[in-house]
Parts: sequence; C-alpha cells; structure tokens
Amino acid sequence: MILDRHDSINTASIQARLEAAQSGAFHFPKEEVTAFIDLMQVYEGAMYEISTKLDVLDGEFQVRFEHNPIHHLERRLKSVDSIIEKLERKELPVTTQSIKDNLFDVAGIRVICNYRDDVYSVSNYLSAQSDIQVLRVKDYIKTPKQNGYRSLHVIYAVPVFLSSGAHYTPVEVQFRTIAMDYWASLEHALRYKTDLPDSRLNEHSQTLLDCARSLQNIEAQMQNIHRDINGAPQGDEAPRKEPRQQ
Repeated sequence: MILDRHDSINTASIQARLEAAQSGAFHFPKEEVTAFIDLMQVYEGAMYEISTKLDVLDGEFQVRFEHNPIHHLERRLKSVDSIIEKLERKELPVTTQSIKDNLFDVAGIRVICNYRDDVYSVSNYLSAQSDIQVLRVKDYIKTPKQNGYRSLHVIYAVPVFLSSGAHYTPVEVQFRTIAMDYWASLEHALRYKTDLPDSRLNEHSQTLLDCARSLQNIEAQMQNIHRDINGAPQGDEAPRKEPRQQ
C-alpha cells in the first residue's frame, strides 16, 4: 500500500508560491521559475521510478516466499518553502543548479517493513539493480542515534528518461520496521509539535529512549520466530555505496 504525502505536481500552485517568495522572506530568481518546475517534475518521476521498483520487489517476495516484506510506502516531495529554507540555512545559492548540486532529499520515500530482515533484504535487492546507483548510506539501525532513533537511510540515483535523455536523479529512501516507524512518529511529535515545559520534554525523551531499547529487544525476538517459520531471505548488512558513474 502506498500513502502519498503530497498531491501530484500542480504547476500553477508552484509558480504562484515561487513568485510570492520573490518578495517575501525567501528569494528565488524569477527567471528560474520554469526551470524549478521542470526540476520538480524530474524529482517526482524519480520518486515514482523507485516506488514502482519497490512494488515489484514486494510482489516477487510474495510469489517466491509467500511473504510481503513491505507493509506500506509513503512518498513525499519537499515543498517550495522547505527547499528554499534549507538552501538559505546552509548559505547556498537559491538556484535550480544549487538544488541539483546540494540537496539529495527533495524526493523521499519511506519504506515501512515488517521485520528487520525485510529492511536489509529489500534495500539490498533494490541496490543491486543495474540502473540504480547508491550514493550514500546511513545505517541508524546498527548504530542508533543518541535519542534512540533507528532507520536505514539510503540515497539512490535513478534515471528519469526525458526527451533530452536519461537524467540520474537522487531519491532519499528511509527503510524501517513498523515499530521503528511508530516510535519515530511519536518522537517527532514530541520534538516539533508540543509546547511542553523542558522538564516534561526531558522526561518523555528519556522514556522514549527506554522504549526504543525495549522495542529493539522485542523486534529481535519476533524476528527469530519469523525466521524459524518463514523461508524469506535474511540479512543484516546495509547496501554499499558505489562510485557514481558520470
């Protein structure tokens, strides 16, 4: 099941937002509005290319192993404001070329898997496809963040075929289990969507850290049971980064 976090690209809406940004807090060159819209369409195409590949892999697992490794997918494109804000925060030029050169998470997919084995199996099978390049890997499952966050982040480059040829475009894919996902959702809400006093925030943060450790142990036990009754591929290695071909 795919859950989209965005509507399909609305050219008029993007153009209106970019034009409004020219005189507001953000700044974007008027002459680059068309190029920005074209670029966003390429990112959307790359996102759909990756999600289609994931859907095919999930179907193959069902046929071969009678097991669907992917519970659901969530897709999203960064908003105009988020893109410009990130460029300005990093003190980078606010241009389409700067977006291409410096931002690798404009298009994003979250892959929610059933088990940890599924995370590594799906990510590695995807990485092995001949038309995909692995640009960056951050394994926060083997090495969780200090707050307890766990997820496997992989940035892929996938070709989007236009009239001008193939354009390799980055897509950030986050692989995580169901347990990792609902933990991350609650931690995100605590961090960004509350006005609790610091003492309560610290208390809840510590509780979430304890929960993350407990969930990790529970997941390991459930994974062992799953391995015993299911013949699906096992894995605990993240994809390897490959040299980017020009």
